[in-house]
Amino acid sequence: MEKPQPFIQPDMIFSVSDASALLKNVVETAFPRLRVRGELSQITRATSGHMYMTIKDAGAAISVIIWRGTPVPFKLEDGMEVIITGRFTTYPARSNYQIIVNEIEMAGVGAILKMLEERKRKLAAEGLFDSARKKPLPRFPQRIGIVTSPTGAAFQDIQNRLRERLPVQIVLYPATVQGTTAAAEVAAGIEYFNREKNVDVIIVARGGGALEDLLPFSEEIVVRAAAASEIPLISGVGHEPDWMLIDYAADVRAPTPTGAAEMVVPTKLSLIQEMDNLWHRLSNNFTTRLVNAKSRVESINIKNPKQFVMEQTQRLDDLTRTMNILMENKIQSARQKISMIATFPNILQNKMLVLAQSVAHLGQMLNSLSYKSVLARGYAIVRDKDNAIISRADSNLTPATIEFADGVIKI
Repeated sequence: MEKPQPFIQPDMIFSVSDASALLKNVVETAFPRLRVRGELSQITRATSGHMYMTIKDAGAAISVIIWRGTPVPFKLEDGMEVIITGRFTTYPARSNYQIIVNEIEMAGVGAILKMLEERKRKLAAEGLFDSARKKPLPRFPQRIGIVTSPTGAAFQDIQNRLRERLPVQIVLYPATVQGTTAAAEVAAGIEYFNREKNVDVIIVARGGGALEDLLPFSEEIVVRAAAASEIPLISGVGHEPDWMLIDYAADVRAPTPTGAAEMVVPTKLSLIQEMDNLWHRLSNNFTTRLVNAKSRVESINIKNPKQFVMEQTQRLDDLTRTMNILMENKIQSARQKISMIATFPNILQNKMLVLAQSVAHLGQMLNSLSYKSVLARGYAIVRDKDNAIISRADSNLTPATIEFADGVIKI
């Protein structure tokens, strides 16, 4: 960067405020935008919402301000390495310079973690980490495929731990576990075992190290190979706190390479204890069944054949008596119905006589109420031409007929 030429004359005199304002203008004009990488420290958040901190390295430190409302995509912590983008300015009241931040992003390990998180979300969205894809480990594998460096401590640890357990055959696929070719070699080892089908389970292993050293086990080529493996796969990469993306795609995640060996092959002692427990459960179950069977046998009461025949005879007698009573009741009911049917003609004749008398009585009442009985006593009915009865002399109607008890006379 070229050194700016001085434009202030030696004999010029400024006030403190003017000098500070002049310096502020020079700094902001010379550095309208710059990017600085360093480590954060002394992070404070004011009640106004603004954040104040320092960005530093081994040789210097600069004050940093993030105004309220400036987007910060992650939580800021002391010691975090970041890259900030902003503009240089000065603060005249304290005669110091500072950076006003417009953007902030992680650098170093922080940037790596951000990249891994984005990749994890992408692969998870494809279903590579779904629990439904997980396969159970074989109970007693005979051949174990190991993808790791043949000279690394991880391979030696696995061998030592397996020798303490049941005898198994180890098939090693040598692969570089660090560097630019590591991811391709590890993925090739997984694909080799799946292609040859020559092992019962696969262990992908590497000892601990820095985050940058473990990155090959988070490469997409490795994660996809692990997820596509048809042979159960155990991931034993790094130490307990280390989580690589292969851990999510593997069928089982072991905290260390040694832990992977412990998961895949049981110890002789654990098998003996398991057999003892199984024997005790079987023995207790058999004893319980035997006691229950004995109780059921003892509860069986075998009767004398003669007693059985007598009981059946008694039951037959009871049934006979019951049948006789039922038949007697049926016969008695039938007799009553027959008797009722025999008296039916008399009942019908009496009903007819009563009805005839009722009809005769009604006929007498009808005759007594008829107007003809009145005509028989000497009365007559005079009707006009419309056959209407003339009941008054002043009705001015001309008689047409006169009805007597024995007939009608037309006039």
